[in-house]
Formats: sequence, structure tokens, C-alpha cells
Amino acid sequence: MGRHLVLLPAPEAEWAQLPPEEHEKGMRSHERFHGDLDAGGHRIVAAGPLTPSAEAVSMRPDGSGGTVVTDGPFTESVEQVVGFYLVDSPDRADLLRICREFAARGELIEFRDMVTGRQDDAEGAS
Repeated sequence: MGRHLVLLPAPEAEWAQLPPEEHEKGMRSHERFHGDLDAGGHRIVAAGPLTPSAEAVSMRPDGSGGTVVTDGPFTESVEQVVGFYLVDSPDRADLLRICREFAARGELIEFRDMVTGRQDDAEGAS
């Protein structure tokens, strides 16, 4: 069983300006994605929308043992990650197929495999 992260980048400013019917269309697309995942034996471990990138808190080492904390994302970009799915899957190829179909309905997707066999995997992270 592999674990995969489906990141949902989007141009936040444009997304916020979409009319309600476009948001409804997006919700129907997500509902279909959920059904397709379930039908394929893929399990959503966690999923959800994220607060706007302007509300992010970024942290970096300051070079002297401390931390620099700033409001906002690490980078200024037209697209920011606005949501995610963490998925357990017995069949990566089928999961990619489902993600391609999801993207074809208008969704932007970044698909990432989680590294396995390390101490800092999700179950071992604190």
C-alpha cells in the first residue's frame, strides 16, 4: 500500500472571484473524485481546503540557532496550494488515472509519492 499526496494549487485571487456556480461545479468534481477513489479501493487518509496563503506563517533558521518567523507563504507566486488529499492506495497507476480524470474536469493537481521506510514517516513523526 503506497501513500500519496495530491496537492491542489490554484490562483487564489482568481479562485476567490469565481461565481458561486463555478464553486458548485468544483464541489461536484470533488465529490466525483471521492467516489472514484472509493470505487478503486483508494482510501482518503486526510483531505481539506487550506486557509489563504496570506494567512500562512513561514519559519526559517536565522543562522545563529534561532528562527525567523514571517507572515505569508515562503514564495510569492500566482498559484498557491489551496487544498490537499493524502491517499493510501494499493494501485498507484489506477490512482494516477483517477487524478488525470479529475484534472481533465478543470482541477490543477500536483501528485507526489510519500517516501516510505524512514523514521519520519507520518506514523513516526511528532
